Amino acid sequence: MLTAIVYGAIFLSVLGALSSYVLSENKLQSASTSKSRGLAMAEAGLEYYRWHLAHFTSDLQNGTGSAGPYSIPFNDPEGGQTGTITLSILGNQSCGEITSVDITSTGTPVEDARGKRTVMARYAKPTVARFSYILNDSVWAGDDRTILGPYHSNGGIRMDGTVNSPVTSSLSTWLCTSSFGCSPSRTKAGVWGDGNNQNLWSYPKPQVDFDAISANFSSLKTKATTYGKFFATNGSATSNGPGYHLIFNTDGTLTVKKVSAVYTNLDSVPVYDSSAGSESDYTRIKNESLLGTYTLPSDCGLIYVEDNIWVEGTITKKITLVAADAAHSGVVPDVVLLDDIVYQSYDGTDGLTLIAEGNVLISPLSPFDMTLNGIFIAQTGAFGRNLYDCPGSYEPKGTLTILGTTVSNKRTGTKWVNGCGWSGDAGYQTRTDAYDRRLATDPPPFTPFTSTDYTFVDWREK
Repeated sequence: MLTAIVYGAIFLSVLGALSSYVLSENKLQSASTSKSRGLAMAEAGLEYYRWHLAHFTSDLQNGTGSAGPYSIPFNDPEGGQTGTITLSILGNQSCGEITSVDITSTGTPVEDARGKRTVMARYAKPTVARFSYILNDSVWAGDDRTILGPYHSNGGIRMDGTVNSPVTSSLSTWLCTSSFGCSPSRTKAGVWGDGNNQNLWSYPKPQVDFDAISANFSSLKTKATTYGKFFATNGSATSNGPGYHLIFNTDGTLTVKKVSAVYTNLDSVPVYDSSAGSESDYTRIKNESLLGTYTLPSDCGLIYVEDNIWVEGTITKKITLVAADAAHSGVVPDVVLLDDIVYQSYDGTDGLTLIAEGNVLISPLSPFDMTLNGIFIAQTGAFGRNLYDCPGSYEPKGTLTILGTTVSNKRTGTKWVNGCGWSGDAGYQTRTDAYDRRLATDPPPFTPFTSTDYTFVDWREK
């Protein structure tokens, strides 16, 4: 009897432990299933409102005409209501226009409210800010380059730099000439070179349509005149004439100076055409006068300048700066990056999109080590730094660091191999380019799109 009692107690203890384990696992499985249902419902809420915006593009109130949040039953066709979706919709506006929509969706299963899950997504058109570089011409990225972020060219790419993201070309093959280090000229693969992570290289890939990402300057001019800041042509409508010098101040104001004359006694080789002879350089300011210091509108960071501009300073909000002339045919303004352009804050609240109808050029007077923050777009021209007499007071330079995106219609270049002859290379000797993750999902207003289709550019669980 004693033996029976002992073994009975052991059996009951084991049975109790096993039963407890089975019940715990069952509860855990039920909770996991409930949470999976909650997440599926929350994602269904995002998809529903994406469908709603596709049909009613400006309706942020779910067709109710009143503020949310909005409760929507989630029904199983065979089992009735199995949960509830709660939606909160927030439209992000700038300059009187919705730029993106933030959707917060919460799914709550009927069987267990503890399975509630919440996801948030931003619905917008994808922009150029998702890339480190977008080029419409062939390019050579040297071995001094460190490129962090997707890199794409509609032409061929010689990649000798260090990369950590996809490098894509729209060409299967291309003719590499002496200006790309091939002598004699020979046919190369769409992407080739001595760079690392060659498993990230791919070609051919679809072209990025530069016509599609081209800024609508007439529309931007109207928006800037109505909501932002507009500066008309400074006395003449010539592509190489004077313009404006813009200085962004740390207190959030903008100081504007009228440039009445530039030096023309300096020759340079254009960045996009290394085979060209020296041309007159118009990037150095000779005479300027103060126009005024301005406080930018809090609800519209759009500045439109109908002339050439020189830019420097500290960005303290989301700014879109345009240099274009939609009024005078054949006039194509340039932008000159005179000094460092940095953000006051790097938490995503500050950002710059700079669009030039022509070129975006780094000044010969640029700092030895230069920092540029922003999205820089040369719509019909090139981004880069011309070649000056070397060695000399303008050459060579040290390190160029870019946080953001470079978009260039023509070939880019900030370093000239053997530009100083026997003395070495001209331009910036070391270059680091990193795309800005925060601007990729929340760029300044009117940053050019890479697609006309709205999509979720950001998704995360709360």
